[in-house]
Parts: sequence; C-alpha cells; structure tokens
Amino acid sequence: MSLKALIEQGEYYKGYTYAYPHKTSYQHFEPIALKSAWAVEDKSQLFLYAHIPFCGMRCGFCNLFTTANPKLALTKAYIEALTRQAKVTYEALGEQAKFSRFALGGGTPTYLLAEELQQLFDALAIFKLDYAAIPSSVETSPATVTLDRLAILKNYHIKRVSMGVQSFSATEIKSVGRGQSNQEVIHAIEKIRKFSFPILNLDLIYGLANQDPTSWAKSLQAALSFEPEEIFLYPLYVRPLTGIGKFGFSWDDERLRLYQQGRDMLLNAGYQQMSMRHFRKPIVSQIEYADYCCQQDGMVGLGCGARSYTRGLHYSNEYAVGRKGIKAILESYNNRTEADFKQIAYGFKMDQDTQKRRFILQSILHMTGLSIELYQQRFASSPFIDYPQLNELIELQLIQNQQNNWQLTERGLELADLIGPWFYAPDIEQRMSSYELK
Repeated sequence: MSLKALIEQGEYYKGYTYAYPHKTSYQHFEPIALKSAWAVEDKSQLFLYAHIPFCGMRCGFCNLFTTANPKLALTKAYIEALTRQAKVTYEALGEQAKFSRFALGGGTPTYLLAEELQQLFDALAIFKLDYAAIPSSVETSPATVTLDRLAILKNYHIKRVSMGVQSFSATEIKSVGRGQSNQEVIHAIEKIRKFSFPILNLDLIYGLANQDPTSWAKSLQAALSFEPEEIFLYPLYVRPLTGIGKFGFSWDDERLRLYQQGRDMLLNAGYQQMSMRHFRKPIVSQIEYADYCCQQDGMVGLGCGARSYTRGLHYSNEYAVGRKGIKAILESYNNRTEADFKQIAYGFKMDQDTQKRRFILQSILHMTGLSIELYQQRFASSPFIDYPQLNELIELQLIQNQQNNWQLTERGLELADLIGPWFYAPDIEQRMSSYELK
C-alpha cells in the first residue's frame, strides 16, 4: 500500500523503528564462531552495551526483556555469566577494538545493589573503556536512585542518567501499573542533580488512560521545571503479552494531537528535536561528542537481552515478553559456559538489501538525516535509485533536502512510526508477523 493511502487511513502508529531488522525477525542458524563474526569488521569505533534484565516492578506497557524482583541468587548468577561473556567477547574482538560509546540498559540497571553494580563495572574493566572521555548512559528509576549507586556511576564518569517518569498524574501512573509518587520522583531527581551528571533525561508517555491535553500539559510543565538536558516523549503502544495487552485495554487515539502539543511545548522551551521522540537542549551536542555512527559502526552487546551488530550479522539471545519465556531464557543464559559464549546461533544475517534499508532507516528517522554522500561511499549507489518508493516521501513533503542530506520535515517527524514500518522489506514483515511471542 502507498504511504499516502496509509496516511489517509489514519495509520499513524505502526511501530517504533529503533533498530532494523526488528528482533522478532531473528532466527536460529548454524553456529558461527564469535571471533570469525568480528574478524573482518572495523573495530575502531564500537558501542559497548550491557543489558540488565531486572526491575522493581513490571510496568503495564513494558515489552522489554526484563523480570521483576528477582532473587539475589538470580542476579548473582547473572553477573557471573555476564563476566564470562565479557571475557570471551574481549578475546574474540582483540586488543585493537576501541570503544567510543557505552550504555547500561535494561530493565533497570540500578536495580542492582551498589556492590552488584560495582561487580558489573569490574567485569567490564577488561574492555579498558576511557569513561572520562566517551559518552555514556545509564537507565534508572525513581525507586532505585540511591546515593551509593549514584556514587559508583559518578566514579565511572557516566555522562547521562535517564529516568522513566512517564507521567506526573497519579491517575495516569496507576493506569499502567506503576506505584511511584511525585514526591519520590522529585527526591530522585534532586539526588541525581546533587552528583552533577552532565545530562539528565526524563521519559514521558502520551496516550495513557485518563490523559487529556490538560493533564499532558501539566506533566510536561512538571518535567520542564527540573530543566532536564533531554526529554523523550513516547507514544503508548498496547503490545501482546504486556500487562495492558493481556487485558485488551484500548483508548481513543489522540496520540498525534498529544504529540504535537508536547513537541510545540518543548520547542518553545528551547529544546532541539532530534527525532520523533528525542528532544534535547543545545548544550548536549557539546557534551555527547563522539565519532560513533549508528548506521555504520558496530555494537557489542553483553547480557541476556542485548543485541550485537556487525555489518554482516546481527545477533542476540532469544527474545520473550511473558514471565515464563523470560525465565527460561535467563536460566539458559546464566548456565552458559565460556565455550558456549564463543558461538553465535541466533540472529539475522545481513544481506545487501537489509544493510541498505537499515542505513536509510537509521539515518532518515533521525535529524542527522540521510547523507547521499555517505550512502554512495558505502553502497556505490543512490538510495532513491535503489528504492524508488522513497520518492513518495518527497512528493508528500515529508522529507527535504538540506545540502544533499535528506531530513524529515515537521510532518515527516510526526509520522515517523508510520514511515519506518512502511519501508520494511516484505521478508522482514513476513518474519515479524510469523514470530510467536513467548
């Protein structure tokens, strides 16, 4: 179907394209040696990502690979397994591997006790990261912001602390199964600010039950009162096997109007829009300098829910959302030996078409834009010749040319969750539709 027809149908929210191909398109394949997968890769600008699949609670909208309130024995075994994986990965990459970006995600990495968090950083020491020099980020939650945890993050020169607030309305928070109070959020932000992390990010969600433009404006104003360097605005998606999805809840689709309201408020407050979701103060570009380019450079993922990217292969562990599926995958990960971590057997082998589509999507859905020069250097062709359907974006005035760099227009940005899935390859769509969630 043409993009114009989808827009006319009001199909604005198809899916969040944060990576391509989507993890639900991954499949099992004959084992490949980890070392050989990275042998011919450029390892001079890598992103190291460590995943902690634990949270204090499972939010109703969450479809991340995470489990709530695990026992101490589980977190201990997990850190030990991640330590084994780190050792094997370092040996496979070789000493020439250099990292220009680092992140701890989840789940909630700060769910770990302070001593466990330190053990995690001890495990990562093998990679010899220059924490003081590179951009770095850690996810947290109001309930897990404690002084001892923050002290460890500060000791490792973490640049960005990101906290999911979602809403400052008690009714809206309750509708997605969260138990935080505004006072708890305020105290958490005060503690974070006390350590002078360069970047504070706050996440908010629009499209929640009982939310209207008035309550949305109040949440936005509350967030702005803390002057965070970044704010992410996420539309609510109801997904299978999440708390909301299980009960079949639905809501009147006013997400586009709420998005526009939030965008305008943040732009008027002096924020720059970097993508449909991402807004930041101009000073962030001076703090988060890095040569890493997500369209071309590799990612090294550690942990049960992490993904790794080379140009020719994306790989990970299996994915699940339901409690039983996550438990089984976690137990399997924790039991893996060093020999097991030396093999890759699940992911996506990147053919030329997939590499091109990934490059285009990762470029065009962000305000860095699609560089014709970089695309030509990489693929010796033009994206508009390889994919004539992209011309529809021009015809609909959803992208504009800025010195041979194509960027989404204001209208294009608000339709990003439609444009992304519209450009997926048919075989990727087929894999995703046939994937059975666990």
